[in-house]
Amino acid sequence: MEKKKKAAAISIHVVLILVSITMLVPFIWMALTAFKTSTEATSVNPFVIFPAVWQTDNFKTVIENMDFLQLYINTILLIVGRVAAAVLTATMAAYAFARLEFKGKNFMFSLVLFQMMVPGQIFIIPQYLMVSKMGLLDTVFALIFPGLVTAFGTFLLRQAYLGLPKDLEEAARLDGCNIGQTFLYIMAPLTRSGMVALGIFTAVFAYKDLMWPMICNKTVMPLSAALAKMQGQYTNNYPQLMAASLLACVPMIVIYLIFQKQFIEGIATSGGKL
Repeated sequence: MEKKKKAAAISIHVVLILVSITMLVPFIWMALTAFKTSTEATSVNPFVIFPAVWQTDNFKTVIENMDFLQLYINTILLIVGRVAAAVLTATMAAYAFARLEFKGKNFMFSLVLFQMMVPGQIFIIPQYLMVSKMGLLDTVFALIFPGLVTAFGTFLLRQAYLGLPKDLEEAARLDGCNIGQTFLYIMAPLTRSGMVALGIFTAVFAYKDLMWPMICNKTVMPLSAALAKMQGQYTNNYPQLMAASLLACVPMIVIYLIFQKQFIEGIATSGGKL
């Protein structure tokens, strides 16, 4: 019986290792292509995996042609702005929907659920008109604007608040706390794992957002939009494109290395996946 369990465990680990390697292949291929020449990158020979000579000119050319420092700043401001706005607004809205009673609560929450059910592209034109009327096109605020509120975050944190016992609020009222104090000092800290999960999802979604930055901004662009601008109409310089993509991965890699513990905790406690 123990031999069967060991064999099953080994089989599972082998499968997981193979799946992990498969998931790493695109990233490894991108890194190898960044050091190749254009001829090697477009070769149909399946055995040309490693570059004959490791080229660094692709990185030099990309850095000279693209202001990566400004792109990094724009991307970081985009991520930080959307995460801060999403966590702040979703936390307050979720607490109201989960713990407070007011007229029209169910109808308003149904609107939140409706927003989750429809494609996000439907809101692009109204959002563009709003930003345009405010005269804030081609600004960092324009990049952040669609993430000021989040239906997904409201739903996620509402579930977290619903899981807390009512005794906490009753005890807070007996101690003289009003609604604001109960929310700020008692309830909100207990949903920290949900906030972390929301922050992770929001950061990833903001980092890979492409359509909105290309619509609302022409000069103040994040990394995703700048990479899309590199693609030619007829031909592509794949080594340079892969070099730029590799440099574009740096912010998320650094963020993950710094907040690795919070990433794992947030994903594990939310039961979600990226």
